[in-house]
Amino acid sequence: MMHAHDPLQPHSHEPNPTPPSPDPTLQLTLPDGREIRISPADLATLPQTAVPGCFIISTGHGTSGPFTFGGVALADFLAGYDAGSWSAAEIISGDGFGNRVLAEEVVGKRTERPILLATHVDGRPLNREEGLVRLIVPGEVDDALRQVKWIARIVLRQDAGNGRFDGDQPLRPRP
Repeated sequence: MMHAHDPLQPHSHEPNPTPPSPDPTLQLTLPDGREIRISPADLATLPQTAVPGCFIISTGHGTSGPFTFGGVALADFLAGYDAGSWSAAEIISGDGFGNRVLAEEVVGKRTERPILLATHVDGRPLNREEGLVRLIVPGEVDDALRQVKWIARIVLRQDAGNGRFDGDQPLRPRP
């Protein structure tokens, strides 16, 4: 269950073409509070997946693609870091824009079009301006508000059973 105002569910935002930080690492926070710093090179050691036929529908930029994005399926990423039990993953950009992916969208789902932490597009590495490490949700075809570039943090939450997530803190949606 999610709260009434959820800044990580689809919302409007302004396009941001400038990378918020030169730091390419991301921080994974597990439900037990452990934090792990992960580099793009670390992601390359996990099982790799390619998802063809992806489009980017960006606010203010129109539609581009189709692309073949490559990287680590979110399910494989979380399994690789022994995430344990979780209810939601908050994927947050360096500029605070984010998306919440529920466990039921990921756990036990091995599909041809999985949710992906993309590091490559059309066979070449993503550059910093393209997002470097970018969340791709292949099933999203209308507004790309679930797609997050410049991933800086992934926070796994365990549902506290009261409509809030343990350790909930306000996150800034893009204006």
